[in-house]
Amino acid sequence: MNHRRNYLLAVISSLVFAPGILTADVIAITGATIHTMTEQGTLSDATVLVENGHIVAVGSGIRIPDGADLIEANGRIVTPGLFDAYSYFGVAEISLVRETVDVFQTDERYTASFELADVINPRSTLIPINRIEGVTRAMVAPQAGFFQELSNSPIVGLGSVIHLGSTENFIVARNSALFVMLGETGAALTGGSRANTLLLLRESLQDARDYAANRQGFDEGRRRAYRLNRQDLDSLVEVLNGQRPIVATVNRASDIEAALRLANEFGIRLVINGGAEAWIVADKLADANVPVILDPLENLPRRFESLGSTLENAARLEKAGVTMAFSSGDSHNSRNMKQAAGVAVANGLSYDTALRALTINPAEIFGVQATYGSVSVGAEADLVIWSGDPLEVSTFADFVMIRGKTIPMVSRSTLLFERYKNLDKSLPPAYTN
Repeated sequence: MNHRRNYLLAVISSLVFAPGILTADVIAITGATIHTMTEQGTLSDATVLVENGHIVAVGSGIRIPDGADLIEANGRIVTPGLFDAYSYFGVAEISLVRETVDVFQTDERYTASFELADVINPRSTLIPINRIEGVTRAMVAPQAGFFQELSNSPIVGLGSVIHLGSTENFIVARNSALFVMLGETGAALTGGSRANTLLLLRESLQDARDYAANRQGFDEGRRRAYRLNRQDLDSLVEVLNGQRPIVATVNRASDIEAALRLANEFGIRLVINGGAEAWIVADKLADANVPVILDPLENLPRRFESLGSTLENAARLEKAGVTMAFSSGDSHNSRNMKQAAGVAVANGLSYDTALRALTINPAEIFGVQATYGSVSVGAEADLVIWSGDPLEVSTFADFVMIRGKTIPMVSRSTLLFERYKNLDKSLPPAYTN
């Protein structure tokens, strides 16, 4: 029995986690309606040519090399793969089972240097479930508040960009953003007051600035005691040097304004995450060139800090000129981002901006736009062929490619469906691996 179980495990693993249906070095998608996310705009009856994992040609009249694998789109829409700008892929499998959750920690010793990159599980069952519906990249971010266990720091750690295409070399941009918590959550982390949260952040950045200017003195023990350790200070120095942004989870308009003042004081790059009331201060965000990561479906005042929640948040931010990226806030269902984007369009957001918020905008926010987020020459081939309008709830991905490798449209969910769709035949009482 154990031999049979091990064999089935191997078969399922090969189906779910091993891309590569097509075998040629060159793949051509022809007859497509392509949303390029570039100045080319949307192309009709166009071709995308992929070679060695990269896009080498886009447009009409492209010569297709002999021996290339051909995929006829028949007019269907092709977009870049979707990018979840704030996820926990690979670090929280079952949210209520602590042993499967690595997304947070309560040890105060490490805050700004706490990184998830080395513990991301690329074999998470959440990955194939979402990638067969078009999600190909994600920012894996540390968070606070799981199990209501909190540390005493609003600095929660470093996040990394990953691709969802394989179990090898899946980290695209390691430690590319530092995440902090402001507002109500930040206050809970630091003793109960938002003022204490900002004081702690300001002290930490001041320490890092002094440390950067006096490293030799620090090494020789000639500097005052810092709040943070060397690893945390090194991480914050990279923030001060502009090597990575701070992503602040914050919702209330006045808290967003406080974050803008702090960013201006220290000359750091700021990204707002959450932003339920971002529309109220949209002009200030636009003037400061600060992007916002948001869930377009957020329209209920779940807390006092989000009383201004509205489905028109995205449209109002667009009107002010604020760059946006979308996130579901729930990696179990990142695939629902496209539906949320469709709801934003129904509430005034332009269609093109909605697609950009799912693709090129998060790539630009996290510095990977040179290789991802557009259907353009030189970009890695993360491509999706959709059955219809990708922002319609009834549309599904017909074909997914990540880094030039086609993805089997199989997940644990589809395997369960196939197993139980015919209830007339004899079946075991429960699914077993």
